Amino acid sequence: MDFSKTAERISVKIGQKGQSVDKKKIEAKLRRLVEEFGVQPAEAERSVTNELAKEFNPTGIGDGSGGGGGAGAKEDRSIADIAPGEWVTIEGKVVSILSPPSPSIAQSGIIADSTGAIRFVAWAKANAPKMLEGTWYRIESAVVDEFKGVANVKIHSGTTIKPIVEDRALIPSVVKIGELKPGIGSVRVKVVQEWEAAHERMLQSGILGDESGTVKFVIWKDAGKEKLTVGTVYTIFHALVEEFNGRLSLNLSTATYMQDEGDIAVSGGDTEVRGTIVHIAPGSGLIKRCPVDGCNRALSRQNYCPVHEIQPRFVYDLRIKGWLDDGKKTYNMLLQRDVVESLTGMNLDAAKELAENNPLGMDEVFLRMRDAVLGRYVVCRGREIDNRLLVRACERQKMESGDHTALLNRAGGAA
Repeated sequence: MDFSKTAERISVKIGQKGQSVDKKKIEAKLRRLVEEFGVQPAEAERSVTNELAKEFNPTGIGDGSGGGGGAGAKEDRSIADIAPGEWVTIEGKVVSILSPPSPSIAQSGIIADSTGAIRFVAWAKANAPKMLEGTWYRIESAVVDEFKGVANVKIHSGTTIKPIVEDRALIPSVVKIGELKPGIGSVRVKVVQEWEAAHERMLQSGILGDESGTVKFVIWKDAGKEKLTVGTVYTIFHALVEEFNGRLSLNLSTATYMQDEGDIAVSGGDTEVRGTIVHIAPGSGLIKRCPVDGCNRALSRQNYCPVHEIQPRFVYDLRIKGWLDDGKKTYNMLLQRDVVESLTGMNLDAAKELAENNPLGMDEVFLRMRDAVLGRYVVCRGREIDNRLLVRACERQKMESGDHTALLNRAGGAA
């Protein structure tokens, strides 16, 4: 983009209406939009033209395309009403400060008002004053852009930040899980299930639910963060609502969550699958878990916990991980202790005794459980999340001849 020629073109357009503006000022605005914020040149020209149009003559110097940021930069806007491509002035409370993901970013966090919340990013070269969590601020002439479909407020060298002395009331708007969309959200939910942490930096992950459905959540290890208790109701404020492969999840690392009274009848998401167990994965059978309060991670054969290291005073448990094929789709299934005992006919005490008195130890438990369920036709009921079936009940069924034929045809087609 030739900033000088574009600035000249905008200057001429404004001059035709009897106004004058410094071309260097126009060029600086263009450079900021294109180089700092990655705005397309045509969109940058349109935005600057409309901004100056509103500044000098609200009745119409603009290019007719609308959408310029100038008006929004002068007027106070509600966070829920701002959109990518605008220059805005907002007033809100900083409810969370995040670790900057890059040295080019001085500060990142979430700012909220009574209508909603949005993530903000302050560039290092902007030399903007650091904002404090829990404080209200007036942010003038910031730019709203979009990242992965989510609006963000960008603080640049032309942005003014002023603290607001008065502590205003802030009551976040709580929505149902079914109403969530990418960005920032607040919900009242029940912890349905906890999963094993898939990463050493992960404090907890699992499933939250309310009357409208369920959603996956994750909490990363940060100072002051605590795990949620399964079966307990919480009100969660200002969580990051993220989207991947068309599914939403909640990142609670930015959120404030408080235990709530009462209960929630979690509905939606129940799945019934009739099919054949075609694979039992390693790590099934009798396992050892970390005894540290709140951990419960599965230990290695050497009794090693990835978080709390060697744990000689482990706790035994039962589980089965495997694949369930219904003839059309293969599910990754997870069965916890009570379902395992019901399906295999072997309870925890029997499994422990077998492991302690057999030369193969825990491997013998795995082999017997595998023989008991592999290839069996079953009906499993549970919750499907990201192609994972979290089974709450599983029963053996008699396979109908039509089902058997369909599975054979599927196997023959795969071959």
